[in-house]
Amino acid sequence: MSYAPLQNDTFLRACLRQSTDHTPVWLMRQAGRYLPEYCATRARAGSFMGLATNVDYATEVTLQPLERYALDAAILFSDILTVPDAMGLGLSFQQGEGPKFAKTVRTEADVATLAVPDMEKLRYVFDAVTSIRKALNGRVPLIGFSGSPWTLACYMVEGGGSDDYRAVKSLMYSRPDLMHRILAINADSVATYLNAQIEAGAQAVMIFDSWGGVLADGKFQDFSLAYTKRVLAQLKREHDGVTIPRIVFTKGGGLWLDDMKGLDCEALGLDWTVNLAKARAAVGDTKALQGNIDPNVLFAPPEAIDREVAAVLESFGKPHQGAGTGPTHIFNLGHGISQYTPPESVKVLVDAVHTHSKRLRAQG
Repeated sequence: MSYAPLQNDTFLRACLRQSTDHTPVWLMRQAGRYLPEYCATRARAGSFMGLATNVDYATEVTLQPLERYALDAAILFSDILTVPDAMGLGLSFQQGEGPKFAKTVRTEADVATLAVPDMEKLRYVFDAVTSIRKALNGRVPLIGFSGSPWTLACYMVEGGGSDDYRAVKSLMYSRPDLMHRILAINADSVATYLNAQIEAGAQAVMIFDSWGGVLADGKFQDFSLAYTKRVLAQLKREHDGVTIPRIVFTKGGGLWLDDMKGLDCEALGLDWTVNLAKARAAVGDTKALQGNIDPNVLFAPPEAIDREVAAVLESFGKPHQGAGTGPTHIFNLGHGISQYTPPESVKVLVDAVHTHSKRLRAQG
């Protein structure tokens, strides 16, 4: 399929550690409940899954933030739990309650029934990717994504969100063999899923290891990082002759940058607890870094947002300039945007990133 040529490739260039005239910015959960137009579309769709499984609605909400803000990338509107849903676990969303699965995976018998799902069950996701890519008409690149094998396992074992991860950690400590089996199936499912998104038109892909940071040291490496590696090893490096950057984001993963700097990916996402200058020193020239302002900065007045944006950019320091490759930065939040965020604050943030990052590059 042929698409319109890309007008703004800043995000992709930064992922590949090439120089850009400004620091690109996009936001995790940028299409979401903080936008009144999103809430209106969701009301028409009737439910979250009604929104996510309808190609026209998914396209509409993916593009909504780009109409308001000068963002440098779009991210597919979907959910990280589509893969376990396709495995037959029965995903539903109750208003104000978060995701729930009808079935959990906790016993040997439960694990025995798990398999990489038929990707036709996720056709709605791939159709949405193609539709969004067409609708973008080359404006900015489109990012596809999935939850990490460990993060998906947390939801599959717990049956939903969790405060203490008691069920999933109990299984991990008492039956590591079963946990490894779940994670292997998840890793192969995620790789197949992301490759299908790439074929459908995604120009970069991101693995959200949202719950990697709840693991003990040692367990993170064995039960999360090892399976993220298994996904990355199977991902397409390019499609139609163009490199597809791969981003890995582990919330709470700043402790393990040494372990992650060797990952076979182009960029590492960081949460707000990480010092960007130290991360840049630790990771060296091997990866682009993405992040990492505290999402709650967006509740402060405009001058405070502007100041905090400048501080994050200055913490990373001047990105690579000129030919070749070197250290680069993609501006983002340290986690997803809050549904209570004032939409006008996002404009302040996006504009501040562009203004301050151009100023930094212009300084001697």
